[in-house]
Amino acid sequence: MKKSLLTLTAVLSMAAHLQAQVEPTAGTWKTWFIASGKDYRLPKPASHKDEVAQVLAAQQNLDAAGRQQIQFWNAGAPGYRWNNMIGRLWMTDTSSNGVLSNLLLHVATYDATIAAWDTKYAYNRPRPYAADSRIKVQGIKPDSPSYPCEVSVAAGVASTIIAHFYPHLADSVRRMAQQAMASRIAAGMAFPSDTRAGFELGKRIAEAELAQTKDYVYAKPWDGKRPDSPGIWNGKKPMFPTGGLNKTVVLTNASQFRPGPPSDFAKDMAELKAFKQTFRSKANAFYYASQFSSDDLLNKKMFEQNLHLNAPRAARIYAAVAIASYDSFVSCWDAKYAYWGIRPDQYDPTYQSLVPTPPFPGYPSGHAVMTGMIGELYAHFFPADRVQFQKIAKDGAESRFQAGIHFRTDNDTGLDLGRKVANAVIQRIMTDGADEDLTLAKRK
Repeated sequence: MKKSLLTLTAVLSMAAHLQAQVEPTAGTWKTWFIASGKDYRLPKPASHKDEVAQVLAAQQNLDAAGRQQIQFWNAGAPGYRWNNMIGRLWMTDTSSNGVLSNLLLHVATYDATIAAWDTKYAYNRPRPYAADSRIKVQGIKPDSPSYPCEVSVAAGVASTIIAHFYPHLADSVRRMAQQAMASRIAAGMAFPSDTRAGFELGKRIAEAELAQTKDYVYAKPWDGKRPDSPGIWNGKKPMFPTGGLNKTVVLTNASQFRPGPPSDFAKDMAELKAFKQTFRSKANAFYYASQFSSDDLLNKKMFEQNLHLNAPRAARIYAAVAIASYDSFVSCWDAKYAYWGIRPDQYDPTYQSLVPTPPFPGYPSGHAVMTGMIGELYAHFFPADRVQFQKIAKDGAESRFQAGIHFRTDNDTGLDLGRKVANAVIQRIMTDGADEDLTLAKRK
């Protein structure tokens, strides 16, 4: 009887431990630009006992600046701070590489996180605070093994990707990466060797994926040709004229969902000129032209669902959104420069828009494509908020009509294109193994 009770106690204890683990099988999830996480499994770490003193010393030497760094890097998923940084960079990047930098930062972070999880659960190295009671954890205790450090993995990826695309920031991102790594040691969440191994793993995968995608952005300059027909956009310096020639990730090619050509915009122009502005319509137009951030919305939803505590699942969402954004951009620009759709202020030179007209063709609307994608993809990850996301899609598209820089046809076509791209990404991620793991976890 006593033996049976001891066995039952051990089983219950093991079950409780397993339940607390964060995605113990995430190392088997399907990756994007590497064959598998297992291909990057790290060698077995040495004993952590020699590193306990280093962690204790880091905690004893903590000053106000060090505590501030711990708090800074405790926030969000491992890629959260880097997501904010690349978001500010690529959205203002007028080169053709901006959208690729965003894609690679998030996809490489996901792939490297999956590789890290394969290593973590191959060796199950304890966290410093679990290995020695003298070490105090500074923050929420991560329920995953210590080796390699997932925050350092993200830092290795991000510092490599950002330095590559924005070399003037190379020193800054390297310092940020070092601060992130040091913060995990001082927080009692990682041994020094965990951070070094994580950083090198992230860097290695980032470099591999930079090489793999080196020809994704169409490199040849625009040949200057445009359709020789009336009623086309005739701006002198078109932005991203070869953007639709970039390689895609999920789509077979940029024209997979290319819409048909627009009809004459006469009815659209009449509707636009007859539209009566209100305070609300102007506010919506200015909001989506200047303040709306899909990254802020995504991070908010991840915090609300506590997904920032689940590094593999958070990285998966970031990667899926980055891929959908990239393929949406390429698809949208393919259509823009296939048809050279005219803008309202060119169709009728007497018409004045509420906001400045962007320097590229209007059909389809880029805002509508992106918000259409958001309405579908975000709803896949956060189904309880589907109505909110659908409203964002509608309001985002309508804002361009209200701003006077797009015809309604541009917007309706853009929404449809964005939804199609999102659904293609959803079909791909539904085969990566993460949903199966989630179903099994719920059954348990």
